[in-house]
Amino acid sequence: MRNILKLVFLKVSFFIPECGVLPKELKSLVMETGPYYFVKNLPLHELITQEFINTFVKKGSCYALTYNTNIDEDNTVALLPNGKLILSLDKDTYEEAGLQGRPSRYSGKKAMKFIVSIDLMDLSSNPDSKKYERVSWSFKEKKPLKFDFLLAWHRTGTEESTMMSYFSKYQIQEHWPKVALSTVRDVQCPVLQSSELGGQPETSCSAPELFDWLGAVFCNADLNNEPNNFISTYCCPQPSTVVATAYLCTITGFILPEKIGVLLEQLSHYFDEPKLAPWATLSVQGFADSPVSWRENEHGFHRGGEHLYNFVIFNNQDYWLQMAVGAHDDCPP
Repeated sequence: MRNILKLVFLKVSFFIPECGVLPKELKSLVMETGPYYFVKNLPLHELITQEFINTFVKKGSCYALTYNTNIDEDNTVALLPNGKLILSLDKDTYEEAGLQGRPSRYSGKKAMKFIVSIDLMDLSSNPDSKKYERVSWSFKEKKPLKFDFLLAWHRTGTEESTMMSYFSKYQIQEHWPKVALSTVRDVQCPVLQSSELGGQPETSCSAPELFDWLGAVFCNADLNNEPNNFISTYCCPQPSTVVATAYLCTITGFILPEKIGVLLEQLSHYFDEPKLAPWATLSVQGFADSPVSWRENEHGFHRGGEHLYNFVIFNNQDYWLQMAVGAHDDCPP
């Protein structure tokens, strides 16, 4: 699971049938998934300084992602928790920057986008090296780049440093993810059997059918398949059952994998005591315009830019894991 939860995500949702009130422990975790920070016009060279690397990168998991940039059109940047700085640059910027990289695999026959990967841990180990000098020269003088960034930091100790104080000379704002909690009544849910991933006629629904159904639920789509509904004719797969109440929670923002891991663990403890719910789900959707998807794999946009996964946790502690990316991306690990 640790290799899966390596991204920063835009939206986390969980759905619990036969649940009217969320347990206190789970609700407390939901309300504590932040904070994250928005820094406006942050020069890229700030992310390669010795002070930044020593303060944040080496003392925890540091994440950064350019905000309001389109992966298929603009320059985009991501900082991963392993200290890799990934740049997706257009052809002109790449040539002006003078850094070593490779053509994007989604550029077509004529490369118009290039990927540059910089290992900050390696860079900081020898600050007097020609490699560090070249990267620093590129970011400060050759091609100074500024971006609006989303930033977050998961600390591994009790350090007093905070991003608010560190970037105080720039326009920085603290944000908390938005949380939407709701109780759905008389909802029709698929019947699932943990041992029947492909489903069985008249016995249980398949994993792909559940995946489609969850997408409709999270979009608040009508699932009654009424003939006069011109927006959606989708309905719940069969066999199904009507549950009196179900709990739906959606968290939106710059959400760290460490937070998602704790949330998933707590959700699995929901079944420590007998419950009416046969299963619960946790769905995680990544940023469409992130330059990476799984691990350090390059992310392409094309039609939808999707990369997401879904856990189905059964009351017998079995689980399903569903993972998806766009048609042109590498398959998840």
